[in-house]
Amino acid sequence: MTITGPLNLSLPHLDLAGKTVLIIDDYQEMRSILREFLRNCGADIKTIYTAADGSEAIALLKKVQFDIVLCDLYLGSGKNGQQVLEEAKYRSLVGLACLWVMVSAEKTSEAVTGAAEYQPDAYLIKPVTEMSLRLRLTKLWKKKAAFAKIHQAIQQSDYLKAINLCDQCLNSDITHKTDLLRIKSDLFLLTGEYDRAQNLLETILVERDFPWAKTALAKISLKKNDMVAAKTLLEETIQANPSFLEAYDLLAQTLQAMSDLEGAQHILEQATKLSPNSVIRQKNLGNITMKTGKLKLAERAFRKSIALGENSILKTADAYLGLVKICSANQNPNEAIKVLGQLNKHFTADEIRLKALAVEGMIYHQSGNIEKANQIVIELDQFLTQNNLHPDSDGALEIARLLMTTGDKEKAIAVLKKEIKNNPENNSLLNDIAEIFDKADMGEEGNQLIETFRSEAMLIMNRGVLLISKGQYEEAVVAMRNARAAMPTNMRVLLNLAHVIITYIQKNGSTPELIKEARDSLFAANELLPGEPRFTRLMASLSKLSPMP
Repeated sequence: MTITGPLNLSLPHLDLAGKTVLIIDDYQEMRSILREFLRNCGADIKTIYTAADGSEAIALLKKVQFDIVLCDLYLGSGKNGQQVLEEAKYRSLVGLACLWVMVSAEKTSEAVTGAAEYQPDAYLIKPVTEMSLRLRLTKLWKKKAAFAKIHQAIQQSDYLKAINLCDQCLNSDITHKTDLLRIKSDLFLLTGEYDRAQNLLETILVERDFPWAKTALAKISLKKNDMVAAKTLLEETIQANPSFLEAYDLLAQTLQAMSDLEGAQHILEQATKLSPNSVIRQKNLGNITMKTGKLKLAERAFRKSIALGENSILKTADAYLGLVKICSANQNPNEAIKVLGQLNKHFTADEIRLKALAVEGMIYHQSGNIEKANQIVIELDQFLTQNNLHPDSDGALEIARLLMTTGDKEKAIAVLKKEIKNNPENNSLLNDIAEIFDKADMGEEGNQLIETFRSEAMLIMNRGVLLISKGQYEEAVVAMRNARAAMPTNMRVLLNLAHVIITYIQKNGSTPELIKEARDSLFAANELLPGEPRFTRLMASLSKLSPMP
C-alpha cells in the first residue's frame, strides 16, 4: 500500500484538529500510513499515539483519554484487537464519546461477528485508503457529535437528563431516530422503568422488527419472571436474525432457568459456531454440556475458554474448575490436580482458592482417597474461619457438594439453606441445589427444604416494606436490619433496607448513622449485582437527602 499524495479537494472534509488519536497495529508501515492519513485530516502529530501490541495499547489507554482509536484486529502475539477493546470497555478506559474503529484484512463472518460482539463503532476492511478512512470517520464523527450531550449525561449517571435529551433530539433529528429510540429504551431498562420501556419497544416494533428491541422486550419478560414469553421472543429474534448473538446468550440463560439444559446446550453450540472466540460463552457451553453428560464437548469448550482467556481480561477460574471436574469424571485425577495447579498459579483470590479446595476434595474422594478428602474438609473449615470468608454462591455449592459426598449432610444443608435464603428468586441456582440433593438421594426431601427456606426468605424480605406501607417506620427499619443479619447477601433485602431507611428519613429526619447505613447497604447490593435499576433509583433518592461527600 502507498501513501496518497496531497489532499484532493474532492475528498470529504474532516477536521481532526485538537483530537487525540491512538493507532494500534503490529506493522510499523501500517502505523505510519494511518498516521499520515490522519495528519492530512488535520490531526496534530503530537496528539497521534501509536502502539505495536495489545499491552502497549492498554498502557496508553490508561494514561490518555482518546477521541479516536484505530485498532487492528490481529496484533501478533499477546492480546488481539478484540481483547484490547474488551479490556478497554471492562476497565472503563474509553467512554461513550470515544470513536473506536476495528481495522482488519479479515473478511470472514466469524471474524466480523466476533469483533462486532464487543461493539466497536465500525469495522474497516483493509486495504485502507485515505478516502475510505475519511468517509468512515466523517460519518461516525457526525453521529458522535449528535449524541455528545446524551453521552455526557449518561457518563454522569444523570439518566433522567439523558432521557429528556433523547426526546429533544427525537423532535429534530430524523436521521438518528432509531439510535435515539434504542438509547432511550436502554435508559428505561437501566432505571427499572419496565412498563415505559415495554410501551416504547412495542411502538418501535410496530414500525420495524429490530432484533435489539425484541431482545430488550425479552429482558423485561425475564424481569417479570415470564419465561415463556421471553423464550418466544428470543426464538423469533434468532429465526429472523441468525447472527444476533445477544439473543442466543439470553435464550440459553432462559432455557437453563426453565430446566431445559438440552435446549440451552443446543443454543450455545449454535452461538459458538457463529462466534467461537468468546471466553465466557465457551465457559458457559462447558458448564451446560457437563450437566448434560457430554463430557468430550464440555472438555473441548473448557480448554477453548482457557486458551482464549490467556490474554483476556475476561479469563475465568470457572473454566479451569470445569476442566478439573471433567478430568476427574474421566478418572484422570493426576491431570485434574495438574489443572488445579495451573488455576492456583493464575488466580490468587481467597474466594477462588476456596472453590479450588472444595473441588480438590471431590477429586480425592472420587479417586478413592477418602482420608485426603476428609483432610481437605477440615482445611476448608479452617480456611473459612481464619480468613473470615463468605463464599459466593458457586463456592458455597462446591463446599456443599463436598460435605454431602463426605457424609456431613447436616453441614451441607446449612450451607444450602443460606444460599436459598440469600437467592430465593434465582431459578438456575435453585435448580443446581436441587441437583445436589438428588445426587445425595434426598430428592423429595430436598425439594421440600428448598420450598420451605425460599418461602421463609420471601416473608422476611418483604416484611419491612409491608410495615412501611402501614406507617410503622421504626418497626420497618428494625425488621429489615434483622433480615440483613439473617441474609447478608440477599440483594432484595439490602435494597429493601435502604428503601425503608430512606422512607424513614423522609418522614422523621436524617442522622449521619442512618445515611451511612443506607449507603453501605446499597453499595453491598451493587457489589453483588452491578447495574441493578433499583440501586440507581435509591442512590438518587439518598443523594437528595444527603449528597455524597
